[in-house]
Amino acid sequence: MKTKTDTLRAYARLAPVIPVVTIDDARASIDLAHALLGAGLSVIEITLRTPQALDAISAIAKAVPDAVIAAGTVLHESQIREVVDAGAKFIVTPGTPVRLAEHLREAAIPVMPGCATVSEAMTLASLGFEVLKFFPAAASGGAAWLKSVQGPLPKLSFCPTGGIDLASAPSYLSLANVPCVGGTWIAPQEALKNGDFARIGRLAAEASALRKAA
Repeated sequence: MKTKTDTLRAYARLAPVIPVVTIDDARASIDLAHALLGAGLSVIEITLRTPQALDAISAIAKAVPDAVIAAGTVLHESQIREVVDAGAKFIVTPGTPVRLAEHLREAAIPVMPGCATVSEAMTLASLGFEVLKFFPAAASGGAAWLKSVQGPLPKLSFCPTGGIDLASAPSYLSLANVPCVGGTWIAPQEALKNGDFARIGRLAAEASALRKAA
């Protein structure tokens, strides 16, 4: 029987980069999803940082069913039901207090909880989480940190996010415990504001090709 962890591991292997997107206008979400999906990035994290986020998740889930939408920046227990109802396929947190982690463990969809230290990673592992977000990656030790924890934490996989760009991503993707990275550079706010989905598509295509280069 496929578990939520199995499902999340499969999602993490779909593409080398998960675009991390903050949407101010949900009307742009469908065009954004088509641009990313067309370039080979099928997993998209929509952060809950704007009032439009839930509407954007819902719009993509209904109009672009091949996209795998993650609800990011989940901070509170109350948001779990909201993102599930909106159609998110999995949840991502920037950090994970134990009380929140206990609620997330009972979520109907998979969860990629955030951590920044070995102790946090161990705590999440003890609660059953095996695929974690490492955030903020560059500020918390980067690829060197991830390489150093492969030995003591062999069952854990990480999606490093924060301070990563096209140039630095290969150093992360070369690691055995990193199936993918998260990045904001693929959908810049300026491009979203101007509806420049051609530019976003080009950036996404470059990111999609990273798997071959790593």
